[in-house]
Formats: sequence, C-alpha cells, structure tokens
Amino acid sequence: MRLRALLDTDALGLRLLGGEDELDRTVRGVMTTDLSDPSRYLTGGELVLTGLAWRRDAADSERFVRLVVAAGVVALASGTAELGYVPDDLVEACARHRLPLFAVNESVAFATITEHVVRQVSGERAGDLAAVVDRHRRLMTSGPTGGGPDVVLDLLGSDLDLRAWVLSPAGRAVAGSSAAGPELPADVCARLAGEHLAATRTGRRAPHRVTVDGTTYSLFPIRSGARGATAPGSRDVRETVLSDWLLAVEADAGDWPEERLDLLQGVTQLISVERDRRDAARTVRRRLAQEVLELVQTGAAPAEIAARLRVAAPVLLPGLGAAPHWQVVVARVEWAGGDVEGGPVAQSLLEEILVDPLSSGPEPSDRIAVAHTGDEAIALVPLPAVSSEHDGSEQGLIADTLLGSVRDPLAAGLADDGRLTIGVSAAVHSAEGLRGALEEARHARRVAAARSGLVCAAGHQELASHVLLLPFVPDDVRRAFTARLLDPLRDYDRKHRAELIPTLEAFLDCDGSWTRCASRLHLHVNTLRYRVGRIEQLTNRDLSRLEDKLDFFLALRMS
Repeated sequence: MRLRALLDTDALGLRLLGGEDELDRTVRGVMTTDLSDPSRYLTGGELVLTGLAWRRDAADSERFVRLVVAAGVVALASGTAELGYVPDDLVEACARHRLPLFAVNESVAFATITEHVVRQVSGERAGDLAAVVDRHRRLMTSGPTGGGPDVVLDLLGSDLDLRAWVLSPAGRAVAGSSAAGPELPADVCARLAGEHLAATRTGRRAPHRVTVDGTTYSLFPIRSGARGATAPGSRDVRETVLSDWLLAVEADAGDWPEERLDLLQGVTQLISVERDRRDAARTVRRRLAQEVLELVQTGAAPAEIAARLRVAAPVLLPGLGAAPHWQVVVARVEWAGGDVEGGPVAQSLLEEILVDPLSSGPEPSDRIAVAHTGDEAIALVPLPAVSSEHDGSEQGLIADTLLGSVRDPLAAGLADDGRLTIGVSAAVHSAEGLRGALEEARHARRVAAARSGLVCAAGHQELASHVLLLPFVPDDVRRAFTARLLDPLRDYDRKHRAELIPTLEAFLDCDGSWTRCASRLHLHVNTLRYRVGRIEQLTNRDLSRLEDKLDFFLALRMS
C-alpha cells in the first residue's frame, strides 16, 4: 500500500507534518517501538509508530531519525501522549532526512493503525487474511475476555483450514484453535519448542519445519514489538530467544507460495499485539515485587514489609479471604562472555514456568510477581494459607519437579553458551520471614549452580543435607571450625552467665523468628535482641544472613 492511502483513511487520525513529496512510497509492514535504536529489528519498508518515550532532547530526535532511515523505514508516525505535541526538532530531523512524518491523534490507538496496515498489505498479497484482521479488531476492543490469540487461531482453522497453536519457549501451550482438536500433548509441545529454539540459536531462517511422530509442523517466531524482535543471526539473539512465543502450524510451509508465508507473518504480528498487552498487564505485579524486595533487602521493618504485602496480595490472589504464605524463587541466567544481561530473560522464564498450584485459567502464571536486577530474577509466589493441621513448608513449589517438562527446550535455547539455575525457598508465614526466605532461595540457587547441566534447580530441603557431610569432616577441621565460631561465646558465658549458646540454639531452631524464640526462652524480645547482638559482636557474624546462620548451625552440630 502507498503512504498516501493512510491519509485518505479518516479513522486512522493521521496528520501529515512533512514529506508530502514522498507519499508514493510503498509500505510493506508496521512496527511499534519506543526503543532509542530499533534499527536491528527493522527489515525495511516499515511504517514506524512511536510514543517518543526515547526522546530527551533534540539530539535524540536526530539520532533516532538517522538510524531508522538507514534501516529502510518509509515513514514515521508519532503519538502525542508522552509530550502533548510532536516536537519541532523531530519535524526538522525528518525533513533533513526526507522521512515522511505523521502525527497520530490521541484518540486513535497504535493497535488500530497496525491492524489497518496489516490488513491492507496482506490484502494486496492474499485476500484471505482480511477476515482474520476484521474479526481480530473485535477481539482487541473487547478487553481481556475477548479470547486473546485463541480467536486468531480459530480463524486460521475456519478460514484457512490450518491447525495451529501458540507455544511459549518453555513448551507451554499458550493458546490453540478449537479446530485443532485435542490439546497438543505436553511432550510434543516441549519437542517443538526445543527444535524452534535450537534452530533460532543456529541462525536458521524461519519458518522452521519439524516432523514429530510422522506429523510435520512449521514454526514461526512471534516477536514482540514492545521488546523488539531479534533478527536471525543477530549477536543479540540471546536477549529474546528464551522469551519470544512461537506459532506452530500443522503443515509443511516448504510447499507454500510467498503470499501464504507473508500471510502467516501477518498473523504472528497480530498475536504479538496480544503478547505485548499481556506483558503490559504484568507491569503492576513486577512493580509490587520490586518494591517488596527492595524493602526486604534494605532491612526495612517487618511492619512496613507487611503493609506492602497487604497491597500485593489482592492483586496476586484476587478474592482470597486470608493472608497468604509466600515462597521466594531466585533464578539466574548467565551467558558466556557476560555481554548479555540475563535478568530480563530470567524474569520472563519465571513468569512462564511458575504456576500457583491452586490457581486456574489460561494464565495462572499471572499470579506470580517477578522482579529482576542484573543477571538475577526474584519471584514472590503467593500460597493460600492452609489450616493449622498442615505444615506450610510442605506446600507450594518443589524444586525437583519445577523444571521437569521444560528442561529440554530451555537447554536447546541456552545452547553451549548459556546456563539457567534456580533456587526455591520454603514457605514463610509472615513478612518477618521474607529476608530469610530470600537468602535461602539464593543459597539453594548456588547449590544448583554447583551441579553439572545447563538447567538446574535446588530447593530448601537440600540445604539440610549438609548434615550428611559432617561425619566425613576431619577432626582437626571440625575442632578449628567450631572453636572459631563458638569459643568466644562459651568464654563469654563462663564469665557472665549470659547463656549465649542456648540462645543461639533456640534462635536457629525458631528459624530466626524473634517472637517465637523469645516465647520459647521466656524472654522479652528486647532482651533476645541484646543477646543476639552480643553473639554477632563477639563472632563478627550477622544472624540475618543465611550463610552465617548455616555456619552456626553446622558448628553446633559438629560440637
């Protein structure tokens, strides 16, 4: 389609700000981005839609326009919600580079323009996509109950007689058409995801064709416009390979004409819009997780953490009457060379594979709150409170089974230069226990990292297995270890009758709970805090740290 045709469509709300002489350019695609440099995700011929979140000053406008022009973009359309207007420096930069520039009316969503361009471009190539796009518009305007990608897949079945499924990189079936019949078996999903990831890592051009149990599938990547699509062969493929969805079609695309391949690429664009919307819906949960974890790691008062958790609980567990228990899961993705940040990838993976055991619905992982920093992602997993006859530590996620069905596909995506390690804490019943749970999950992850394999997990239960090593520790090592930690406390107890050793034993038995320990010892909490402070002062250790608590635990056992 021509750029000129966009101005003739009043419903798009486009106003030309410059480039009138270039309106006969042909549009071959559309991309929405707020990246400061989206050039590596462009193939040429696109209309680029942007909300200007990347712009800080005039120099940013010049750089952005220069980069997209070099990538072959045919026009730029700017929203005004960010600044309230299109800045003059952007208008001038587009004029210098002969790039047509449109202003988008605030009342028109980028999704509306995207769907119009996809419909027009695909309609010129193959008219059978028009029905898909028209009905997808109703999906996009009907809110979260509109059916999501399932509706698009249903249209592939009814209009094009294609059975198709949307899969996560971990092999989870995100959506499937009703015409596809029975659900795709989990082992087939995992196999398809693994084959797709392996092909992507080797730079093979999509669609990837795979035969499983005599059936041929064609696999198309679904690349998110918000995060950017990584082109095959790009050095940054590791940034998205473990987070992008894929479209699996039961057909051999090797026999398809170019028009049919273009049509399916248009369908993946429509599904990517839904993916971006789901990602945006997770923003609140991610922010809650970040706020809670910052409070925990900075040593905030339990009351302050508990207040933040009371805000988080209704978002993560709507309708729950009782305060939940919590588990902490820590994941780390590390790439060879250290030039690719693993935190965002680990965050996306945890959101895919962590599922509240008592939740239901198409997106149970939406009840998980995950934050990330550096190469590490941290998840707060809410667990509905159980009755008193149950031990809360026995509920929830089990590290041994967490990765059972996803290990193979993820290993294919990690290839020979990546590694995923996960640690799972026990359930805690209050804000006071979250710091210990975080340290416990991190220590369990380090236990997993000590093992061989590309994808490894360890749980809190395995930390107690250190006791199994004690009989094999040489006597001289045992004596030196216990003397260094416990002799200062024994000496102090002999001189002052302070009972620091019994206090330490009780404190560890109570999992670091001040109230439970004080009750067991019949002490005021302030007295207990004084004794623990004296222990830390004499030994130069910190009993809020899991490593130090573990050292004391082992020293007491070896003594």
